[in-house]
Amino acid sequence: MKRPLFVLSLPALLTAALWTSGALAAPPAALNELEVNGQKMPVSQVLDTPMDGIYEVRLETGESFYTNESGSHFLVGDLYQNAEDGLVNLSEQSRNASRASRVAAIDESEQIVYRGVDEPKATIHVFTDTTCPYCRKLHEEVPRLNELGIQVNYLAFPRGGMQSEGARQLEQVWCADNTSEAMTAAKSGEVPSGATSCDNPVERQYHLGLELGVQGTPAIILPDGTMVPGYVPAERLAERLGIDG
Repeated sequence: MKRPLFVLSLPALLTAALWTSGALAAPPAALNELEVNGQKMPVSQVLDTPMDGIYEVRLETGESFYTNESGSHFLVGDLYQNAEDGLVNLSEQSRNASRASRVAAIDESEQIVYRGVDEPKATIHVFTDTTCPYCRKLHEEVPRLNELGIQVNYLAFPRGGMQSEGARQLEQVWCADNTSEAMTAAKSGEVPSGATSCDNPVERQYHLGLELGVQGTPAIILPDGTMVPGYVPAERLAERLGIDG
C-alpha cells in the first residue's frame, strides 16, 4: 500500500504555459528545509517548473507536490502543459525521467538478468516477487521476450514488506550461486534454499521501488521510465516498445 503524502492538501490541477527555452533559475535553497508544524519535511530534491515562482518538491518517499518560493502554499496534483495538440502531463514526464535514471544507475551485478543470444533491442526492468502469481505468469514469457530482442532485468520488490515470505525468498534467490536459475525455480513454485545472510540488494531495491511509486508486482519499467503495472503478454510489450514480432 502506498504511504500517505507527508503533507495533506486539497488536490489541484495545474495548467501550465509552454516550456521556455534556455536555462531555468535555480530553486530557492530554503525549500530544501521546508517544515510543517515545526517538523522538517523529508525533501530529497527541489526542481524548477515552467511556471514562474512555482517549484516541484520531491520527498524521500517518492511523492511530490508544488510550492511557491517561500514554501507558504502547497499544491498536490499533476502539472500539465496546454500544448497545441492537447494537454501534456509534465509531472508524469518528470517521473518517467527520474525512474529511467534511477534504474539505469543500478549495477547490473545487483540485478537478475535474462538476455537472448543476440544484442538486445530494448531492456526492461521488472520489480518482482517470487510469491506473486502474475510475476510467475510474466516469467513464463521471458523466453519469448528474449526471442523478440527484449532483455529482462529483475529487481526485488517483496510486496508484503521486508518481513514477508516473499522477502525471505528473494534474499535466498539473490544469495544463490546461480541467481537466474534460482529465480526460475522460485517462480516455478520451488521454495529456495540456502543462506539469506549474504550481502544482497533486496531491501535497497524494495525501498527504491517505493520511492518510484511501485504499489504492486510485477511493475515493468520501460526504457523511457514509463511504469506499466501488472502482467503484460510478450507480444504486447514488444508492440509497446516498437519491436516487430
